[in-house]
Amino acid sequence: MKFFGFKGGVHPPENKIQTENQAVEVLKAPKMIFIPLLQHIGVPLTPCVQIGERVLKGQMIADSEAFLSVPVHATVSGIVKKIENLPFPLMGNVQTIVIENDEQEEWAELSKIPEWQKATKDELLQLIRAKGIVGLGGAAFPTHIKLNPPSDVKIDVLLLNGAECEPYLNSDNRVMIEEPQKVVEGIKIMKHILNVNTAIIGIEDNKQEAIDVMKKACTGTGIEVMPLKTMYPQGGEKSLIKAILNKEVPSGKLPSAVGVVVNNTTTAAAIYEGIVNGLPLIDKVVTVTGKGIKEPKNLKATIGTPISELLKNCGYIEEKVEKVVMGGPMMGMAQLTLEVPVIKGTSGLLALTKNETNFCKPKACIGCGKCVDACPMSLEPIMYARLAEFSQWEEMAKYNLMDCIECGSCAYICPANRPLTEAIKIGKAKLRTIKK
Repeated sequence: MKFFGFKGGVHPPENKIQTENQAVEVLKAPKMIFIPLLQHIGVPLTPCVQIGERVLKGQMIADSEAFLSVPVHATVSGIVKKIENLPFPLMGNVQTIVIENDEQEEWAELSKIPEWQKATKDELLQLIRAKGIVGLGGAAFPTHIKLNPPSDVKIDVLLLNGAECEPYLNSDNRVMIEEPQKVVEGIKIMKHILNVNTAIIGIEDNKQEAIDVMKKACTGTGIEVMPLKTMYPQGGEKSLIKAILNKEVPSGKLPSAVGVVVNNTTTAAAIYEGIVNGLPLIDKVVTVTGKGIKEPKNLKATIGTPISELLKNCGYIEEKVEKVVMGGPMMGMAQLTLEVPVIKGTSGLLALTKNETNFCKPKACIGCGKCVDACPMSLEPIMYARLAEFSQWEEMAKYNLMDCIECGSCAYICPANRPLTEAIKIGKAKLRTIKK
């Protein structure tokens, strides 16, 4: 298949060599587990357990009847000690269930469908939701909704995002290398649900081992592995569709508008685990790296584990660290405290030194247009910054602000160090407030 590429993008230092060959280590669950009740795009959940109640590993502990929601589960067995608002890694405080781990590892009864080929689409979708599975590429969109487009929409292609284009991160890479059959079986289940024949895995060419392993695992399955030129933000849905299929998703539309569903390779493995083995989404592979870490690693951590535990396991050098970021350096979130938990969308923890953060004071815009050239969505970041400066929020919408994927390419390439991504995020938040 021909590689088409996508418009714009940047190529920041990859910094993947530190962990790309590090096999995943399992981190022991700590004594106290913190489960936030908002780990997906959608509404917060309502607890279905009480303080003092003993819960079993894999037991559903919070859910919602809202359309855009998935439940969360106890990731250890133990006693519910608190249910209160606590610091959340993505924003402010969120209601959180605190469980004291009794270290008994006693599991709840798990529902599963080992012979999934005989199951109906609705049965599989219901179980995917019940297992709390969300997109693990960063957005955390409920997977059962993505796999169930409107009946009048024809899906022709399932694309799997194995690009992992963010610098430093290797969690998807290691899952593909170490558990390729789980990824492949998860893809087969998704193909069955969507009733499509074509499935393509896109992997950037700086992950040759993953490409080779996945090609071998896909032999005889009809699933194609597509090497992609290394370029950020290759993993964005619309960028991936353009690069592999040469199709452009119209402004304001979803990939289903061009007959495509995009999912992450680690999400595919989670679907296999949920459907065939009955395991809810209760752990996550996290890359822990940066120059503030003595031993960079890829850790499989229990969801709800404080990030301080992961950093400590890898030799956190507190006096050297300027900033701890959850996620990658382009789209990740700097943390105000280390006592926030690993959540479903956690792919990396970066302990960055002053040299790595490289803060530069913003200067006046020189109108060079580099931000426009770098934008993969063909937008005009320069206009957003100018309009935001004068609080012209509704005017920003006229420039298709909501199409921005907040990849940070514009801010990265800007020679004047303008806070372009910050202006865009503020603009989106203001517009959402106005619409309410």
